[in-house]
Amino acid sequence: MTGIFITIEGPDGAGKTSVIKELGPMLARELTIPLVLTREPGGIPIAEKIRQIILDPKNTAMDDRTEALLYAAARRQHLVEKVLPAIESGKLVLCDRFVDSSLAYQGAGRKIGMEAVASINRFAIEEVQPDLTLYLDVDSDTGLSRIQHGRSIHDLDRLDTESPVFHQRVRHAYLKIAEENQERIVMIDAREPLQTVIEYCFAAIKEHFPQIF
Repeated sequence: MTGIFITIEGPDGAGKTSVIKELGPMLARELTIPLVLTREPGGIPIAEKIRQIILDPKNTAMDDRTEALLYAAARRQHLVEKVLPAIESGKLVLCDRFVDSSLAYQGAGRKIGMEAVASINRFAIEEVQPDLTLYLDVDSDTGLSRIQHGRSIHDLDRLDTESPVFHQRVRHAYLKIAEENQERIVMIDAREPLQTVIEYCFAAIKEHFPQIF
């Protein structure tokens, strides 16, 4: 049996981490197949080390293309070491971020170009795509306000501290990606209360994959 690959995307402040924290146990109780929760960049030791380099606020000299390549490198290792083996053994993989993040953050946010970023990621993932993506949408003002009120200055990473204009480009790119991939991406209003967003996510997964419940 081949498993299922689901990703959760969204701009900073959309609440992905909070949603996954509660959605994971809900799914584990209901699913008839094993569940694997993971994240990008990270999920395995090598990729977690790359994550530390990418997000360290001290790394202000990092070139934009270097950043994009590091994300792709972490993604490749995570994919071959954790995601693909889990899918091949019939598990459901729920991953916090995947290629859509790179398209939005590096392609649009950093202005490298979404096609350029897509190109290096095609090399990294070899045509692997999520079976379903849950996109938690929130406007930039709301997202940044949540970050500022929900995290201490010591918890902010390199992307959190970018300008509002940067985050607006990211959000607009996500909306474009969602519009162009409606067969894969379900858009969820992340301005709603957390529990409501979690219920929407759970319902979307159950609707798309009733056979695993």
